[in-house]
Amino acid sequence: MTAPRPCLNDIDVAVLAGGLGTRIKDTLGDTPKLLAPIGGHAFLDILIARLRNFGARRLILGLGHRAEKVTAHLENNPPAEIDIVTAAEPEPLGTAGALRFVIPEINTDPVLVMNGDSFTGADLCNFADAHRQSGADASILCAEVPDTAAYGRVDISPEGRVLAFSEKSPDLSGPGVINAGVYLFNAAMMERINALAGRSLERDVFQALAPETIHAVTSDAPFIDIGTPEDLSRAETVLKPFIVS
Repeated sequence: MTAPRPCLNDIDVAVLAGGLGTRIKDTLGDTPKLLAPIGGHAFLDILIARLRNFGARRLILGLGHRAEKVTAHLENNPPAEIDIVTAAEPEPLGTAGALRFVIPEINTDPVLVMNGDSFTGADLCNFADAHRQSGADASILCAEVPDTAAYGRVDISPEGRVLAFSEKSPDLSGPGVINAGVYLFNAAMMERINALAGRSLERDVFQALAPETIHAVTSDAPFIDIGTPEDLSRAETVLKPFIVS
């Protein structure tokens, strides 16, 4: 699959993958989620190929659980045409803490930040264009899903600004828009994140911001969170169009 243009060639990508993977431990054992086997490929390799397809040249991996397995995989399967920097957090820091931990490795403004256990087929060039045009310091990529109960919901204004984040709940069953775990943060937003307290981007940092601070871009492209056995079992079907043999 060919990207429209190399829109990420001057944007660092930070992938936050320091979680313990407790929801999927019985399925993967000691294998970190980044190395989950999907269609004969490690999830990390699918993700790297996807980012490289959009021109990404530098990837920062925020690691935690079994970080040594990820670094060994990269040493044995070095990806071409992209620089990989790894940073292993000393203890689980949460998404906000993990991002603060890798700040010294980030060289660009803005930076693309991604959760390491989810995947979206959205056009990242469109996302980058929309972020720049919005004038916002932070943009969030959202996904349209048939049932938001397992994910939580994002309420968005007609102007495309985030009004509220709702935690996952059975009360949220039905179609809607969710956080796809992909962000573009300008330097000003990174300074806010570094200054704010709390472990979670979603529950601590975003909730502390004034409504409409964050610009939202919504996509109907395929989305999957591989953090549960159920979703991992269907990952090969969802990701098949994006796997480069």
